[in-house]
Amino acid sequence: MVARVPHRLAYDGGSARQAGLCPHTPRRRPVAAASSRWGRKRPQTPGRFASLALIALVALCLSASGCSGIINSSPELRWKIFSLFGASKICPEMLKRGVSIRLQERSPAIGRFFPMSCNANVDNARQTVTVSVAGTGYGYMMPAKRVGFALTASVEYRPDFVIAGDDIYLWAKLNRIVDGPRFQLGYVENPIVDVAANIPPFGSIATFLGNQVVTSAMTQGFTVIHNDDKGDDFTLGIIYPPARPHHPFQVSTSERFTFANETIDVQGNERDFLGPFEITTAGQSLYLTMSLQGPAVDVMVVDKPTGDLWREQYQTGKPLGPPPGPVQGGGPLQPGPVDNKRYSLPPGFYYVVVDNSPYAGTVSPVGSLFNPLNGTLAQISYVAQLAN
Repeated sequence: MVARVPHRLAYDGGSARQAGLCPHTPRRRPVAAASSRWGRKRPQTPGRFASLALIALVALCLSASGCSGIINSSPELRWKIFSLFGASKICPEMLKRGVSIRLQERSPAIGRFFPMSCNANVDNARQTVTVSVAGTGYGYMMPAKRVGFALTASVEYRPDFVIAGDDIYLWAKLNRIVDGPRFQLGYVENPIVDVAANIPPFGSIATFLGNQVVTSAMTQGFTVIHNDDKGDDFTLGIIYPPARPHHPFQVSTSERFTFANETIDVQGNERDFLGPFEITTAGQSLYLTMSLQGPAVDVMVVDKPTGDLWREQYQTGKPLGPPPGPVQGGGPLQPGPVDNKRYSLPPGFYYVVVDNSPYAGTVSPVGSLFNPLNGTLAQISYVAQLAN
């Protein structure tokens, strides 16, 4: 394990003073990138929505003694930092990865929404950001089983953040819904289900998925906790330091950069497309820690072009089949002890596909009446991480 090291950024504070963000701060001599006592460099990590204003913000706080206190006590200064350094990163980061869909907070994910297009407009006078997003996704809900959908919406957020030690808590607080959400239900696996019929206690399937699940993920607002060494932590709703989101695996002492840490439900003859996760430089690896309850499943790592096509086939109801491109790594995941795998991959984006069907991979799942969850349900807790 790589020893934990403090933040070190090659930054001299001059840009901050020129921007009027942290006046009268002493100039600090640039330093080299951090490395451990064994000489191993901390991995260059991809951003997330949490990286809004992150580079400039951390550099500011490390370049000037007491600067974090100045920032925390000044709403105007926090907005100026966000608008100057962070607003332009909102859409690029939102488009990188899918968003989990859950029936309720802390429940396993039942599907994903993948933003495909995004636009962000900053209103400096009102100190808000309007995010317009469109995308597609899938979910699983009885009796309809798998459903595919498309969603467009424009939501106005009031962003803010606070520096808490080595962590930055970034909030996107709902200000108002500008347009939509416009939810269009597409493929429905069970053709005899009336998607407009009432299903107590949820109402119609379209209403439930559109308004109570997908839309709630946008309208609750969210919190991202960024730590430059350990990665980003995400939760719906607003939490304040020192509170942390709930996760199935404890990774607070890990030196790896954490992409995701969650529990998913994958029904029989279904799949879940995790990620995509970014390998930023040569020599980095994707680490997967997984624990399974239920029948054995296949785990396959595919590049983003292959995963995008495979996911599109899945959510539009094409017959289940093998991946439409090469598999970069993977294998069967068996119930029982925690499984740890490392995948050395070239730079790029990669999906981790969990397949609970006989149509891809080497496993032909067999349901069991003794499965405490459900005959064919596989419940997987996983953490995906990046490291050198």
